[in-house]
Amino acid sequence: MSKNLLLIFTRNPELGKVKTRLAKTIGAEKALAIYKFLLAHTKKVTENIACDKAVYYSVKVREDDLWNGEIYQKKQQLGEDLGIRMQNAFQDAFANGYEKVLIVGSDLIDLSEEIIEKGFLQLASNDVVIGPAEDGGYYLLGMKSVHPNVFKNKNWGTSTVREETLNDLKDKKVHLLNELNDADVLDDIKEHPAFQHFLN
Repeated sequence: MSKNLLLIFTRNPELGKVKTRLAKTIGAEKALAIYKFLLAHTKKVTENIACDKAVYYSVKVREDDLWNGEIYQKKQQLGEDLGIRMQNAFQDAFANGYEKVLIVGSDLIDLSEEIIEKGFLQLASNDVVIGPAEDGGYYLLGMKSVHPNVFKNKNWGTSTVREETLNDLKDKKVHLLNELNDADVLDDIKEHPAFQHFLN
């Protein structure tokens, strides 16, 4: 067992349940196709990293899907909102003996092995690592122990999340990774070459 654990939060890929903001402009079918494409990208980026990995499903754990059960632990997200679900996943990881834990979502085309590895590396000399997203949230969060206030009193999915999170951590040593763009609305993806075949 590695002392490093990567948590990957996913939504079950079901029509009308994923990328709902994107679906408003391009339709539910295309939004689902894009989400499945992003899931496959996340798997490709994460499967060879030298750490333990756990996929946390939004609704139901799937056995026969793209996540290989020999590489990825499979778990269910628990809690009323995203903050509580993330906090529960971090607490579970530390309770199981992990020392450095990172969480990422599954909708980031610019996520790379290097970014995740850098996140673990920076935890050696920082309390918290954050990968800032262009929309004011974050695409990655890394910790060596749980900081519960980070997960409370946030309007998840809004532009205030990162700023409020950094306020919660002002007495901690925080490292910010490169800012990246997640794929939530059409403006996020319409210029990106990886998505052109979905949009044409």
